[in-house]
Amino acid sequence: MNLTDLRIFVSAARRPSLGAAALELHLTPSAVSKALKRLEDSLGKPLFDRSAKQLALNDSGQLLLGRAQTLLALADQARVDLMGERAAVDCRIGGPAILLWRHGQMLSQALRDYPQGSLRMQAMFEDEALAALARGDVNAAIVTSDVIEGRGEHWSEDWQVTPLGSVTLHLVAGRAHPLVAALPPAALLSATTEQVLAHDFACPSRSLFCGVQRGARSDGWRDDQLPRKIRYWTDDLQLLLSFVKAGQALAYLPDFALADAELRRIHVSDCAFECVEQVALVWNRAKASVWQRQLADSLQAASAA
Repeated sequence: MNLTDLRIFVSAARRPSLGAAALELHLTPSAVSKALKRLEDSLGKPLFDRSAKQLALNDSGQLLLGRAQTLLALADQARVDLMGERAAVDCRIGGPAILLWRHGQMLSQALRDYPQGSLRMQAMFEDEALAALARGDVNAAIVTSDVIEGRGEHWSEDWQVTPLGSVTLHLVAGRAHPLVAALPPAALLSATTEQVLAHDFACPSRSLFCGVQRGARSDGWRDDQLPRKIRYWTDDLQLLLSFVKAGQALAYLPDFALADAELRRIHVSDCAFECVEQVALVWNRAKASVWQRQLADSLQAASAA
């Protein structure tokens, strides 16, 4: 039993077929099959149910999977400890696209001490990101406090929660929008609800964080109090932004979107409600390498700055 075969086994255990595992590992299906056979021969028992159309772990395979993930984590930790910055760490972070957008640059800066490393940011909704963390597909998940407090089916007591601050949603318009042109020039543009609700909105049909289908409530705007005319519906964040930048619609977006010079925040002067989301990095402290602990510390420090 060697580490290379164990890595192939862990990948195959997470994928529906040999082909999918081979694609992830940049190997041929034949090479994956041979590695699994070597591992089974060394252990003296099968690890998969060969009667299933898809790869399915049997009881022995399920037992080995947890042990294999622990062994591989220890091997990676030892390699990084010995090699330091020369180690080719593979950082895989899962989370909603909107949170990866916010933390992408912070993540890249946090890994600056490992020039041989790679960063993979995999867009997925929060429950999917936690499921991927439980499977070992990602090293950490970026999620909001709602899903953390829920402690769903994938939650593990081995997981560490590192706060990354909060996200506040604001009403946003493109510089070309008629409302921007109609308001007095100021660092913070201010409008009444009557002025705002006279214009079209763009909105996702699903929450940009958890992916739940909520219709008009998906972006946090209180349509029960201030019903809008939502003309453009899209769950694609970039397409939603294109409607806003073109001046075709207003949207309710996180504060970090305003780093884009083409966007302006509109303060609604007679509206008291505010939507704030707490954000955190979730990672497995029991299997974390030194670089993962450093990553969490760096992200927390950068978010607090």
